[in-house]
Amino acid sequence: MTSKDFTIPIEELNKQKEYSSLVQTVLSSRFSDSKPKAFVHTYGCQGNVADGEKLKGMLEEMGYCFTEKVEEADLVLYNTCAIREHAQDRVYGNVGALKQIKEKNPDLIIALCGCMMQQEYVAERIKKSFRYVDLVFGTHVIYKLPEFIYKCLCTSQRVFEITDSDGNIVEGLPIHRDGKFKAWIPIMYGCNNFCSYCVVPYVRGRERSRDFNAVLNEARELIKKGYKEITLLGQNVNSYNKDLDDKYSFPALLRAINDIEGDFIIRFMTSHPRDCTFELLNAMAECKKVAKHLHLPFQSGNDRVLNEMNRHYDREKYLSLIDYAYKLMPDLSITSDVIVGFPGETYEEFCDTLSLIEKVRYTSLFTFIFSSRPGTKAASMEDKISRKEKGEWFNELIGLQEKIAGERTASMKNKIYRVLVEEEKENGVLTGRTEGNIIIEFFGDKSLIGSFCNVKVTEPKTWILKGEIVG
Repeated sequence: MTSKDFTIPIEELNKQKEYSSLVQTVLSSRFSDSKPKAFVHTYGCQGNVADGEKLKGMLEEMGYCFTEKVEEADLVLYNTCAIREHAQDRVYGNVGALKQIKEKNPDLIIALCGCMMQQEYVAERIKKSFRYVDLVFGTHVIYKLPEFIYKCLCTSQRVFEITDSDGNIVEGLPIHRDGKFKAWIPIMYGCNNFCSYCVVPYVRGRERSRDFNAVLNEARELIKKGYKEITLLGQNVNSYNKDLDDKYSFPALLRAINDIEGDFIIRFMTSHPRDCTFELLNAMAECKKVAKHLHLPFQSGNDRVLNEMNRHYDREKYLSLIDYAYKLMPDLSITSDVIVGFPGETYEEFCDTLSLIEKVRYTSLFTFIFSSRPGTKAASMEDKISRKEKGEWFNELIGLQEKIAGERTASMKNKIYRVLVEEEKENGVLTGRTEGNIIIEFFGDKSLIGSFCNVKVTEPKTWILKGEIVG
């Protein structure tokens, strides 16, 4: 199989460009004195953010400009996330708040897309309970946005497009990048792992990798334009190209991008332990431009729970990867994801998670109390532990990680780090991130934003560092 087997043909993209031109004609007649405004908000992961930049690129091509105020918008687009119940509740709340705005502006187009909308039960709820929503579409058809907008503008019908698919690849969509020196490059989409708690394979489809040269050319173009940080994205970047008849692995891709001439840093996420290899860790250690930061979700430190989660590795394998990584890169920053209170988990098993955290000594953790997702295997598992007790476990974990993080940052005092300056916080205080992805604040001129500088840590705190520019 090659990437061409699931790449949307150029004829379909040309058809969407025609719709884009038609939308532009309609909008220019309705907004003769000004451009129509779009409010676009993305929830969830970096993959969603990358999709959001493509959605904005298409809207821009259709003639829209952008506003940060929903009250000013002629089109509101929410790009949604389905990973946890809380994320979905936020969407329902924000969509509900649009009803009054729609009443004041009946011509307002309200559109919802993304992972949450790919779930049939969600789309049905929107159709029945939020009748003022004009457009709902799933993850597999975002490239058809011009066609959907044209239908909304020219008919009084609501548009619902939830295609059940294993997914596809779309190359050549316009992109409105939100950052001027940091960029996302999706290298693959979907997931084949089917972790028992995760809805991603059901809403994003099966794994499919972008063509190696397409990714490499996109990286070259970004670096040529002056981008300083490139983040490669995939639900499981370690399995890049395993779905294709292609010799280029993910470590090979890292090495190829690392060889591009220029001053920049390479990051990637997410890295699944199942497919993490010594070859990848060797590439990280040997490539000077690859950040010495590894996000490697372990989810639980107990083998029985990992098996119930369908994670395809055990504690011993995970720790062997960590040990090897630290031998190659003693200053490596490791971050991870943890689920607290998975169905059937006991406190003794949870303590295995605490002991793993103690052993690995993470820079930081993304921690979550188990959230049941309809349609997943875990949703039907018996869960006897109360939310209150899970909250107590969660607080215990947070306390442990806070202690470890404080000890790690304390060891960084008086050390010098190369930092990409990201923004001015206030009163001349700049912020950036170390190669290990730790926020550091320091005084400096805002002209430094978007460039690298050396910063000495003067005051380590638990989660951030304070420093001063040197050299």
